[in-house]
Amino acid sequence: MPSSRFSRRNFVNALGTLAGGALLCNSVGCKQPAISQPKEAALETGGPADYTLTIAVTPVELAPNRIVSTTTYNGQFPGPLLRLSEGQEVTIDIHNQTDTPEQLHWHGQFLSTDVDGATEEGTPFIPAHGNRRIKFVPRPSGYRFYHTHVRAGANLNAGHYTGLVGPVYIEPKNNPGNYDREIFLVLKDFGPTLSRGGDMDMNFLSPSAAVKDLKDSGENAMKASLAKGCLTDSRSGMIPSLSTAECLVAANQYG
Repeated sequence: MPSSRFSRRNFVNALGTLAGGALLCNSVGCKQPAISQPKEAALETGGPADYTLTIAVTPVELAPNRIVSTTTYNGQFPGPLLRLSEGQEVTIDIHNQTDTPEQLHWHGQFLSTDVDGATEEGTPFIPAHGNRRIKFVPRPSGYRFYHTHVRAGANLNAGHYTGLVGPVYIEPKNNPGNYDREIFLVLKDFGPTLSRGGDMDMNFLSPSAAVKDLKDSGENAMKASLAKGCLTDSRSGMIPSLSTAECLVAANQYG
Protein backbone atom coordinates (compact mmCIF):
# COMPACT_ATOMS: atom_id res chain seq x y z
CA MET A 1 0.00 0.00 0.00
CA PRO A 2 1.59 3.30 -1.02
CA SER A 3 2.58 5.62 1.78
CA SER A 4 0.43 8.72 2.29
CA ARG A 5 3.28 10.61 3.91
CA PHE A 6 4.73 13.58 2.01
CA SER A 7 8.38 12.74 1.34
CA ARG A 8 11.16 15.30 1.58
CA ARG A 9 11.86 14.96 -2.16
CA ASN A 10 8.20 15.67 -3.03
CA PHE A 11 8.20 18.68 -0.70
CA VAL A 12 11.31 20.17 -2.36
CA ASN A 13 9.83 19.59 -5.84
CA ALA A 14 6.56 21.28 -4.89
CA LEU A 15 8.41 24.22 -3.36
CA GLY A 16 10.44 24.67 -6.54
CA THR A 17 7.29 24.64 -8.65
CA LEU A 18 5.68 27.36 -6.53
CA ALA A 19 8.81 29.51 -6.64
CA GLY A 20 9.02 29.14 -10.43
CA GLY A 21 5.39 30.16 -10.81
CA ALA A 22 5.92 33.25 -8.69
CA LEU A 23 9.00 34.21 -10.72
CA LEU A 24 7.07 33.79 -13.97
CA CYS A 25 4.30 36.09 -12.72
CA ASN A 26 6.83 38.75 -11.80
CA SER A 27 8.52 38.45 -15.21
CA VAL A 28 5.58 38.37 -17.64
CA GLY A 29 2.77 39.64 -15.41
CA CYS A 30 -0.25 37.83 -14.10
CA LYS A 31 -3.78 39.15 -13.95
CA GLN A 32 -4.60 39.93 -10.37
CA PRO A 33 -8.03 39.10 -9.03
CA ALA A 34 -10.41 42.03 -9.23
CA ILE A 35 -11.08 43.85 -5.97
CA SER A 36 -14.66 44.91 -5.72
CA GLN A 37 -15.28 48.57 -4.91
CA PRO A 38 -18.22 49.56 -2.74
CA LYS A 39 -21.01 51.13 -4.77
CA GLU A 40 -21.09 54.13 -2.43
CA ALA A 41 -17.41 54.89 -3.13
CA ALA A 42 -17.92 54.52 -6.88
CA LEU A 43 -20.84 56.95 -6.82
CA GLU A 44 -18.87 59.42 -4.73
CA THR A 45 -15.87 59.51 -7.04
CA GLY A 46 -17.93 59.36 -10.23
CA GLY A 47 -14.91 58.11 -12.17
CA PRO A 48 -12.39 60.21 -14.10
CA ALA A 49 -13.50 63.08 -16.34
CA ASP A 50 -12.91 63.06 -20.08
CA TYR A 51 -11.40 66.55 -19.88
CA THR A 52 -10.36 68.94 -17.11
CA LEU A 53 -10.30 72.71 -17.57
CA THR A 54 -8.60 74.97 -15.03
CA ILE A 55 -9.40 78.70 -15.06
CA ALA A 56 -6.50 80.77 -13.71
CA VAL A 57 -4.48 83.93 -14.31
CA THR A 58 -1.25 82.98 -16.09
CA PRO A 59 1.39 84.60 -18.32
CA VAL A 60 0.96 84.00 -22.05
CA GLU A 61 3.69 84.61 -24.63
CA LEU A 62 1.85 85.95 -27.69
CA ALA A 63 5.07 86.49 -29.62
CA PRO A 64 8.79 86.44 -28.81
CA ASN A 65 9.30 88.67 -25.76
CA ARG A 66 5.64 89.74 -25.89
CA ILE A 67 4.14 88.37 -22.67
CA VAL A 68 0.79 89.32 -21.20
CA SER A 69 -0.89 88.28 -17.97
CA THR A 70 -4.45 87.12 -18.55
CA THR A 71 -6.99 84.53 -17.48
CA THR A 72 -6.70 81.27 -19.43
CA TYR A 73 -7.83 77.68 -19.61
CA ASN A 74 -5.08 75.28 -18.50
CA GLY A 75 -2.44 78.01 -18.64
CA GLN A 76 -2.50 78.41 -22.41
CA PHE A 77 -4.05 80.44 -25.20
CA PRO A 78 -6.14 79.31 -26.86
CA GLY A 79 -7.46 76.71 -24.43
CA PRO A 80 -6.80 73.05 -25.31
CA LEU A 81 -8.62 71.54 -28.27
CA LEU A 82 -11.46 69.32 -27.04
CA ARG A 83 -12.36 66.49 -29.39
CA LEU A 84 -15.85 65.17 -28.72
CA SER A 85 -18.07 62.65 -30.48
CA GLU A 86 -21.53 63.58 -31.66
CA GLY A 87 -24.16 61.86 -29.53
CA GLN A 88 -21.71 60.41 -26.95
CA GLU A 89 -21.91 61.79 -23.42
CA VAL A 90 -18.83 63.63 -22.16
CA THR A 91 -17.77 64.48 -18.60
CA ILE A 92 -15.81 67.68 -17.94
CA ASP A 93 -14.36 68.94 -14.65
CA ILE A 94 -13.98 72.71 -14.32
CA HIS A 95 -11.73 74.28 -11.65
CA ASN A 96 -11.98 78.01 -11.07
CA GLN A 97 -8.80 79.27 -9.41
CA THR A 98 -9.68 82.96 -9.76
CA ASP A 99 -11.20 85.32 -7.18
CA THR A 100 -14.47 85.82 -9.07
CA PRO A 101 -17.32 83.50 -10.13
CA GLU A 102 -17.03 82.23 -13.70
CA GLN A 103 -19.19 80.83 -16.48
CA LEU A 104 -18.05 78.43 -19.21
CA HIS A 105 -20.31 78.60 -22.27
CA TRP A 106 -20.44 75.94 -25.01
CA HIS A 107 -20.91 78.04 -28.12
CA GLY A 108 -22.99 76.54 -30.90
CA GLN A 109 -24.19 73.42 -29.08
CA PHE A 110 -27.74 72.35 -28.25
CA LEU A 111 -27.54 71.96 -24.47
CA SER A 112 -29.82 72.27 -21.45
CA THR A 113 -29.60 75.46 -19.41
CA ASP A 114 -27.98 73.78 -16.39
CA VAL A 115 -24.76 73.14 -18.36
CA ASP A 116 -24.98 75.60 -21.29
CA GLY A 117 -22.96 78.22 -19.42
CA ALA A 118 -25.26 81.22 -19.91
CA THR A 119 -26.13 83.03 -16.70
CA GLU A 120 -29.14 84.75 -18.22
CA GLU A 121 -30.63 81.33 -18.91
CA GLY A 122 -30.07 80.09 -15.36
CA THR A 123 -26.77 78.16 -15.51
CA PRO A 124 -25.14 78.16 -12.03
CA PHE A 125 -21.88 80.04 -11.70
CA ILE A 126 -18.62 78.20 -11.02
CA PRO A 127 -17.68 79.73 -7.64
CA ALA A 128 -14.41 81.53 -7.06
CA HIS A 129 -11.83 78.90 -6.03
CA GLY A 130 -14.52 76.27 -6.58
CA ASN A 131 -15.17 73.34 -8.89
CA ARG A 132 -17.98 71.95 -10.97
CA ARG A 133 -18.43 68.70 -12.90
CA ILE A 134 -20.75 68.77 -15.88
CA LYS A 135 -22.02 66.11 -18.27
CA PHE A 136 -23.69 66.61 -21.62
CA VAL A 137 -24.22 65.02 -25.02
CA PRO A 138 -22.44 67.14 -27.67
CA ARG A 139 -24.35 68.08 -30.81
CA PRO A 140 -24.43 69.10 -33.60
CA SER A 141 -21.14 68.06 -35.17
CA GLY A 142 -18.60 70.54 -36.43
CA TYR A 143 -16.15 73.16 -35.22
CA ARG A 144 -17.34 74.96 -32.09
CA PHE A 145 -15.92 77.01 -29.22
CA TYR A 146 -16.03 77.17 -25.44
CA HIS A 147 -15.52 80.53 -23.75
CA THR A 148 -16.32 82.64 -20.72
CA HIS A 149 -19.79 84.13 -20.46
CA VAL A 150 -19.03 86.70 -17.75
CA ARG A 151 -20.07 90.23 -18.62
CA ALA A 152 -16.97 92.44 -18.62
CA GLY A 153 -18.61 95.85 -18.72
CA ALA A 154 -15.85 98.45 -18.48
CA ASN A 155 -13.32 95.99 -17.01
CA LEU A 156 -10.73 95.30 -19.72
CA ASN A 157 -9.34 92.40 -17.67
CA ALA A 158 -12.55 90.37 -17.55
CA GLY A 159 -14.88 88.43 -19.81
CA HIS A 160 -13.99 88.31 -23.49
CA TYR A 161 -11.06 90.65 -22.94
CA THR A 162 -9.20 87.71 -21.35
CA GLY A 163 -7.78 84.57 -22.93
CA LEU A 164 -10.77 82.43 -21.91
CA VAL A 165 -11.59 80.81 -25.23
CA GLY A 166 -10.81 77.41 -26.71
CA PRO A 167 -11.75 75.23 -29.70
CA VAL A 168 -14.09 72.25 -29.74
CA TYR A 169 -14.35 69.75 -32.56
CA ILE A 170 -17.35 67.41 -32.49
CA GLU A 171 -16.70 64.36 -34.62
CA PRO A 172 -19.80 63.60 -36.74
CA LYS A 173 -21.59 60.29 -36.51
CA ASN A 174 -21.80 60.03 -40.28
CA ASN A 175 -19.86 61.48 -43.20
CA PRO A 176 -16.72 62.47 -41.25
CA GLY A 177 -15.34 64.20 -44.34
CA ASN A 178 -12.47 63.49 -46.67
CA TYR A 179 -9.46 65.56 -45.67
CA ASP A 180 -5.70 65.15 -45.45
CA ARG A 181 -4.93 67.61 -42.68
CA GLU A 182 -6.72 69.39 -39.83
CA ILE A 183 -5.98 73.00 -38.90
CA PHE A 184 -7.90 74.70 -36.09
CA LEU A 185 -7.53 78.48 -35.94
CA VAL A 186 -8.41 80.79 -33.06
CA LEU A 187 -7.99 84.53 -33.65
CA LYS A 188 -8.11 87.15 -30.89
CA ASP A 189 -7.17 90.77 -30.35
CA PHE A 190 -5.19 91.28 -27.13
CA GLY A 191 -5.23 95.08 -27.34
CA PRO A 192 -8.67 95.89 -25.87
CA THR A 193 -9.90 99.48 -25.80
CA LEU A 194 -13.17 101.20 -24.95
CA SER A 195 -15.02 103.06 -27.67
CA ARG A 196 -14.90 106.83 -27.20
CA GLY A 197 -17.41 107.99 -29.79
CA GLY A 198 -15.68 106.57 -32.84
CA ASP A 199 -17.40 104.35 -35.38
CA MET A 200 -19.81 102.77 -32.87
CA ASP A 201 -21.49 103.95 -29.70
CA MET A 202 -21.01 101.55 -26.77
CA ASN A 203 -24.75 101.74 -26.06
CA PHE A 204 -25.91 101.26 -29.63
CA LEU A 205 -27.89 98.15 -28.63
CA SER A 206 -29.65 99.79 -25.69
CA PRO A 207 -33.39 100.11 -26.32
CA SER A 208 -35.09 103.46 -26.20
CA ALA A 209 -37.40 102.10 -23.52
CA ALA A 210 -36.72 99.08 -21.28
CA VAL A 211 -39.25 96.24 -21.18
CA LYS A 212 -39.77 95.88 -17.43
CA ASP A 213 -40.96 92.25 -17.41
CA LEU A 214 -38.06 91.13 -19.60
CA LYS A 215 -35.52 93.09 -17.55
CA ASP A 216 -36.83 91.77 -14.24
CA SER A 217 -36.88 88.13 -15.39
CA GLY A 218 -33.33 88.39 -16.72
CA GLU A 219 -31.96 90.01 -13.57
CA ASN A 220 -33.76 87.52 -11.33
CA ALA A 221 -32.36 84.62 -13.34
CA MET A 222 -28.79 85.94 -13.04
CA LYS A 223 -29.08 86.55 -9.29
CA ALA A 224 -30.57 83.09 -8.76
CA SER A 225 -27.74 81.57 -10.81
CA LEU A 226 -25.09 83.39 -8.80
CA ALA A 227 -26.75 82.29 -5.57
CA LYS A 228 -26.56 78.66 -6.71
CA GLY A 229 -22.88 79.10 -7.43
CA CYS A 230 -22.29 80.34 -3.87
CA LEU A 231 -23.86 77.29 -2.25
CA THR A 232 -22.31 73.92 -1.49
CA ASP A 233 -23.46 71.15 -3.82
CA SER A 234 -21.74 67.83 -3.14
CA ARG A 235 -23.39 66.25 -6.15
CA SER A 236 -21.66 68.60 -8.58
CA GLY A 237 -18.48 69.03 -6.54
CA MET A 238 -19.02 72.76 -6.04
CA ILE A 239 -17.08 74.30 -3.17
CA PRO A 240 -18.36 77.32 -1.22
CA SER A 241 -15.97 80.23 -1.59
CA LEU A 242 -18.00 83.39 -0.98
CA SER A 243 -19.53 84.65 2.24
CA THR A 244 -23.13 85.85 2.25
CA ALA A 245 -21.97 89.47 2.09
CA GLU A 246 -19.61 88.70 -0.79
CA CYS A 247 -22.41 86.89 -2.63
CA LEU A 248 -24.63 89.95 -2.33
CA VAL A 249 -21.88 92.18 -3.65
CA ALA A 250 -21.24 89.79 -6.54
CA ALA A 251 -24.97 89.55 -7.23
CA ASN A 252 -25.19 93.31 -7.51
CA GLN A 253 -22.09 93.41 -9.70
CA TYR A 254 -23.04 90.64 -12.09
CA GLY A 255 -26.83 90.92 -11.89
